This record gives sequence, structure tokens and C-alpha cells, in this order.
Amino acid sequence: MPLIPQYDCIPEHLSATGPCPLPDRISVVLVDDHALVRCGFKRILEDSADICIVGEASDGVAAVKMAQALRPRVMIMDCALPGMSGLTATRRIAEVSINTSVLMLSMHAEDTWVRKALNVGARGYILKNAVDLDLVAAVKKVADGEIVLDSQLSRTPALKGERNHGLTQRELQILQYIVAGKSNKEIAGQLDISVNTVAVHRANMMQALGIHNAAGLVAYAIRNGLINIL
Repeated sequence: MPLIPQYDCIPEHLSATGPCPLPDRISVVLVDDHALVRCGFKRILEDSADICIVGEASDGVAAVKMAQALRPRVMIMDCALPGMSGLTATRRIAEVSINTSVLMLSMHAEDTWVRKALNVGARGYILKNAVDLDLVAAVKKVADGEIVLDSQLSRTPALKGERNHGLTQRELQILQYIVAGKSNKEIAGQLDISVNTVAVHRANMMQALGIHNAAGLVAYAIRNGLINIL
């Protein structure tokens, strides 16, 4: 598949070559194997003056190539793609376009799917069938570095579990900021504590829970209902 984006309903203000004509807008690539789904999402996003659709792909291989060629700020990725899955494509995109944030779309509400998506580098996970889906807000939050999770996930029984496994109130506070994608320095500023103190709390949480990275902490928080799902 060529790197030039293929559009099913090309907006008049976009060029078929891909680059967004206004650099201050959020550049987005849509990845779904159904053309009508891509077209529907495109029309939703084009209502926002802050978002620019720069390309489309219908499979994982094309999505990775497009990420490398266009370097979009956000890729909206279907989880179930023919050939290379959305999960595998997301992992590859994290390697070839480190500044691209992937927002995963899925029909699966099970926490195992959410954890898989976050573990491969997705910055958001929303359900395709969500009646209150606000795609524009989700794209903007992901572009700003936040982690976005569908509100329906908090009502999924599989995400319920033990409440805190002995984490202190301060650790739970810090966990909230980790889920929001904040750095140690940003968390320290928000809580008026030192960066070293944040690092110690983070390390203590990982050791206590047997987790080795931030993605694991995020997945743990989701699985145990310890965060306010966005």
C-alpha cells in the first residue's frame, strides 16, 4: 500500500499528500478496515477546528508505514485489524514514531484487552459502541499526553477487585497522576513534594505490587477500580 493517504470522502481543505495545512492543529490518522467507519469518525472530528485528518489506513502494516511517513500526533486505531493487529501495529508505531499517541478503538470491554493495549503503548482505550462517545475530546486529551479510558469500563465487572492492596493515600494520589501521564517532576509540582519523594513512592508501589513499569501501574489501577475513569 502506498504511503500517500487514501481518502473515502476527501474534505476540500485537505490535500491528498497528507500534511496538515495548519501546523498548530492536531494531526490525526484513522485506522479501521471499514471505510464507512473511517468516514463516520472523520466527519465527527472535522467538526473541530483544532483537528486535521491527514491520512487513513485499513490494516496494521499500512498504519505503521503511515505513522513513519506522516508523524501524526494521534492515530485512532481499531483493535481488530486484518493481518497485523491493532495491538501489534501500536507497538511498532511506538518504535518508529515516538511522538505519535495511539487512541485504541475496540468492541472489547474486558480488562485483559485494556491492559494489552496500554502495555503496547496505547494512550487511550475507548469502546466503539459507546453511546456517549466524545471522540473529539478523547483525541485532544491523548494529544495533550493524558491517558483516556472509556467511562463504560468502570462499570465492567472484570475491572472490579480488591480496592487498594495496602497502598497509602499518598501512593493512590500519585497513581492518579501516573495514569494521567504526568512525569515525576509534574507530580511533584502538583503535590508540592520533591521529585525524589515521588520517585520513591513510585518505586515502592512497583515493588509492593510486583510491577516493573508505568504501563503496568496504569493497568493495575484500571483492573482494581482505583482511578476515576475519564
